[in-house]
Amino acid sequence: MYQWLDERLDLSRLNAKFLRKAFPVHHSFFLGEITLFAFVVLVLTGIFLTLNYEPSTRPVKIEGYNDPVPAAYASILYIDSLPFGAVLRSLHHWSAHIMIAAAFLHMLRIHLTGAYKKPRELNWLIGIVLLVLAIVTAFTGYALPFDNYALTATGIGYHIGEAAPWLGKAMSAILFAGELEASNTKTIPRLFSIHVLWLPLLLIAMIGAHLLLMVKQKHTQPKYAEKVAPGRILGVPAMPQQAVMMGVLFLVYVAVTTFIAGAFLAHPVEAFGPPTPNTPSVKPDWYFMWIYGILQILPQWDLKILGANFGPQFVGGILVPTLIIVGAMAIPFLEPQKEKQRYLELPSQHPRRTSFVLAMLMFYIMATLAGYKIDFLNANPNLSSGTLIAILWVLLIVAPILTYVISYILMKAAYRGREVELEFTGRASAADD
Repeated sequence: MYQWLDERLDLSRLNAKFLRKAFPVHHSFFLGEITLFAFVVLVLTGIFLTLNYEPSTRPVKIEGYNDPVPAAYASILYIDSLPFGAVLRSLHHWSAHIMIAAAFLHMLRIHLTGAYKKPRELNWLIGIVLLVLAIVTAFTGYALPFDNYALTATGIGYHIGEAAPWLGKAMSAILFAGELEASNTKTIPRLFSIHVLWLPLLLIAMIGAHLLLMVKQKHTQPKYAEKVAPGRILGVPAMPQQAVMMGVLFLVYVAVTTFIAGAFLAHPVEAFGPPTPNTPSVKPDWYFMWIYGILQILPQWDLKILGANFGPQFVGGILVPTLIIVGAMAIPFLEPQKEKQRYLELPSQHPRRTSFVLAMLMFYIMATLAGYKIDFLNANPNLSSGTLIAILWVLLIVAPILTYVISYILMKAAYRGREVELEFTGRASAADD
């Protein structure tokens, strides 16, 4: 059978060229694989949810509710009533969080080790697009349970989108099929098709391109490989060793995330009920919280230019994230180099780059902290809103700067100490000779 297939598909050449490709073994490399595993689990659990979900807001009568409820809301209750239905829905929820977190940490590792440099600039850009697509896909799933919480949380993003100059209202109308309100019967079908079809197809295409480029350009690898196998990839073959490790890691991932999903059931829709005129107090998930925090402390103003309104929602919700994304895309082109990058760089050897990354992380932390402004005010009745906003602004600006300065000084001193130690060791060895 194998010979028959080999004569027609040239399996021997496929095995020699791709299946025997060497993969460096390093614990940080598994972050990319965890991202892929999370996406696979999202697709599998998404198929189950899709088969039992009705993307409609038509009123239906169900037991336990005096008034009719939207069909989308009722279908979530039905899914939760199925054997392991609530666990699978929770697994879908937590896998989305894990995929975004793992993708972010994966990109962070690439940045800190300089693995974005020539010839991997294009794959760095694809990675950023993948991270943004994952976040957008998660957002489009916000409204699908169509309970009071989901509609309110989605409304935050809807109004941010509307704040885009000139095109904001039109773009929001296209995405949400008109106004985002409980009476709009077209919003849920529109978001459902985007969430389960178009964005997953884009993700699959981008993941495929990412993996193909990785195979073509080969991995970067730890610096010690230069001494052990100069000019070659030091690792294990894709088949069967790497495949076995990935299979074991995938099973561990499924086991751990299923335990988390069962222990911490996600988003109980009964607690919020179907959409009502009342607006519950909601906060976005952690990957949006930093944007929400910036919006919480920005002052209100109204600046109109050529008929467009440049308000705080535009600055905090669109301008700042766009500048960060564009800046991230520009990173590989800010350090042009002639030689191809083959080995991972130590973060301590590049104090400016590492200090900048730490400062940006501190910026995200402080911006996320600002998202709890109302909670701080409720916990401290004597604290005025103006004073708290001033404190949060100081933290948002000063903490990242201090982080950069302190980390740069410490790494620079440590690196100089290491150079002195190596120089002294070299002189001692020469004296012994």
